[in-house]
Amino acid sequence: MKISTLLSLAGLAVLSHGAQVPRDYANNDYYVLHLDRSTSPEQVASRLGLRHEGQLSELEHHHVFRAPKFDEDVVKRQIQERKRRKRDVGGSDPLDSILLSSKQKPRMHLEKRMIPPRPEGLPVVRRQEAAPPSSAALQKQAEVMKTLDIADPIFNEQWHLFNPVEIGHDVNVTGLWLEGITGKNSTVAIVDDGLDMNSNDLKPNYFAEGSWDFNDADAIPAPELSDDRHGTRCAGEVSAARNDVCGVGVAYDSRIAGIRILSKAIGDAEEAEAMIFKYQDNQIYSCSWGPSDDGRTMEAPGILIKRAMVQATQKGRGGLGSVYVFASGNGASNGDNCNFDGYTNSIYSITVGAVDRTGAHPYYSELCSAQLVVTYSSGSGDAINACYSGHGGTSAAAPLAAGIFALVLQVRPDLSWRDMQYLAMDTAVPIDDGVAEWQTTTIGKKFSHTFGYGKIDSYAMVEMAKTWEKVKPQAWYFSPWIHVKKNIPEGKDGLAVTVEVTADMLKAANVARLEHVTVTMNVEHTRRGDLSVDLISPSKVVSNIAVARRLDTAGTGYKDWTFMSVAHWGESGVGKWTIIVRDTEKNGNKGKLVDFHLKLWGEAIDADKAKPLPMPDEHDDDDHNVIQTTTLQASTTPIAAGTAATSVKGNPSDHPERPTKNPAKPSGTEKASPSGTNEAQEATSSASSSWVSWLPSFGASKTVQIWVYGAIGLISAFCCGLGIYFWVARRRRLRNDSRNNYEFELIDEEEAEGLNPGEKGAVGKKARRTRGGELYDAFAEGSDDDQFEDYRDRERSHTRLPGDDSEQYVVGDESDDESGDEKAERKPLSGPR
Repeated sequence: MKISTLLSLAGLAVLSHGAQVPRDYANNDYYVLHLDRSTSPEQVASRLGLRHEGQLSELEHHHVFRAPKFDEDVVKRQIQERKRRKRDVGGSDPLDSILLSSKQKPRMHLEKRMIPPRPEGLPVVRRQEAAPPSSAALQKQAEVMKTLDIADPIFNEQWHLFNPVEIGHDVNVTGLWLEGITGKNSTVAIVDDGLDMNSNDLKPNYFAEGSWDFNDADAIPAPELSDDRHGTRCAGEVSAARNDVCGVGVAYDSRIAGIRILSKAIGDAEEAEAMIFKYQDNQIYSCSWGPSDDGRTMEAPGILIKRAMVQATQKGRGGLGSVYVFASGNGASNGDNCNFDGYTNSIYSITVGAVDRTGAHPYYSELCSAQLVVTYSSGSGDAINACYSGHGGTSAAAPLAAGIFALVLQVRPDLSWRDMQYLAMDTAVPIDDGVAEWQTTTIGKKFSHTFGYGKIDSYAMVEMAKTWEKVKPQAWYFSPWIHVKKNIPEGKDGLAVTVEVTADMLKAANVARLEHVTVTMNVEHTRRGDLSVDLISPSKVVSNIAVARRLDTAGTGYKDWTFMSVAHWGESGVGKWTIIVRDTEKNGNKGKLVDFHLKLWGEAIDADKAKPLPMPDEHDDDDHNVIQTTTLQASTTPIAAGTAATSVKGNPSDHPERPTKNPAKPSGTEKASPSGTNEAQEATSSASSSWVSWLPSFGASKTVQIWVYGAIGLISAFCCGLGIYFWVARRRRLRNDSRNNYEFELIDEEEAEGLNPGEKGAVGKKARRTRGGELYDAFAEGSDDDQFEDYRDRERSHTRLPGDDSEQYVVGDESDDESGDEKAERKPLSGPR
């Protein structure tokens, strides 16, 4: 019956969509293959014996194939067999064009951000009912209702839109409505469990063309299950019409689309399709869901979903980019943090937390360095009224923010996805709740892990948008992998490692100023929940990128996990970045910091040189040997003793367009073998051994062998002497070359200040410089031999703080610090309120 309704309402044209036929996972296997442009899907289907089902929505060059049900991944098996045969027989094969293969496994891994039960023993904080509404506020509310002809029966209960009791604790939107800014021509897609498009409140603004049901594979995302109410409630916050039903949405003239994905098990293919569906028409995607907020889960979107979001931000809305809004999560009472959620800690998401009607932090709203802003939701004994008095949680905060962003796009439809993030950050209002710890950032903003940059102010955001100068394209700098391999001390002490980034490095990467900072890291630990990680910028702004989680007992540590922070927005990025890893519990569970990778994302210096980020790859973080750093002996770095940190200078020629997974080696550099020798040395050794063992086979006498071996010995001695001569000469040249004058450096008292904000008086001795290190600079600028030296041979010595055996590594010379800061010429991050 639903299919017939589909055909009558939407017509046959809708069948052009790639998901028009439900995927029968019970009887079939489905594969998504990313194909080279030169090969047709039909060739690949014929070669593999599969059926081509079409392109995966609008994700370019990604195709869906169907096969009979089989336990094994038959595509992967054939690709591996082809690779083996290619080494032997060569030739061409359609399988050579497969760039990515993903067998689909439907699962129910996404949860609605429902309000969790209040933990036992946590007192209920209710607002004071004694305070009556302000008479002046009530009069203003009545005038707004009369002027705009608002007859909705519960509008006067929608305190998040106009609060006559706690004055100022609302989204400050009615002034925009009086100016005619109500979301006209803006579209918000609610990605959720369905949307009741026939309700009187949503029917006037329902956008059928932007809607789809990925659970039942049809064009009508209506609720089907008894608990499919979540999406409709979220939609009402955004686009409930101004009529005589219930209340009004914050952008009550905006269009609202429904994308249904949460009611049945789906694969990454369907989720990727949902995140990019009709991305030229749907402008904003509101997502009030994610992996479990249980304080144990650590999950990121699959590669297909990541690619869909990257393509949407690059090509959606005619190249301006789709705007993704995610609820931060409701797991705070479980000790959860939104940096353990790969959706909310994505640089492409605007992550929104909650604040209640009194300006207090609700017990459920997760703290996070990736959280940009907050807005109003349930707490203090009240909820968001959207025809249902119990709607709340960060589930309610995200669509409220999405609706506000729809108001912005009515005024400035030309703004990019990054412009929207700038505006939200720049106009957010800090909240003085007496509990949140606010830091003053380099650009004079206030940031808190509890509230991000503060609550969204609708009027201020739209007013700034009217005259906003659009930001230049995105640019980024990726440091090399920093290999540490040191044990993490248990307890309050921490292991600190510093990487230095110079102005020249960022200039080469075309980065003018920072927006997001991400850290991908590997930590081995027998109880993951004991770990915490701080990121400290050169300006001493601290991001708690990972926190201890009492319920997380996983023995896996962090495996290529990426944490994100927005706390460093507007910084230059130049200077020493410090990572501090702590093992917070002394319980016998121990771990080791293996390596990490710093990524600085920001605005381009030169827009003409900016290039779009290539599609993410599932093997992006596989190669950790893009630079060889000295492996450290196990030691501790007591933070309270004056944080001494292992320090490595970043890569001066890191790509302005993408980090190279397998960068070109300098001339004469060979890949190191596990035994510590390189491949060339092994080949020479093997050849010599074979040649010497060949002599006796000709019946040579022992005397002849002695003479031959003697001659070989003399020749070897001569070659060794000659090699030593050139080696000494080369060392002298290197020592006289300031570019290659690598030094180690201890952090002095001034530099140590701020590395551990909770400790006062943490003072170390003044630093002294020493020689040291065999740090292989695989990313040195240029391509001449004198710029690409294999190893920097130096004598090693150590200086230590009293009671501290940590080592200090700084790669580079002092002249790097004198290069200055390249700053973008544009208006400061401030504007009218």
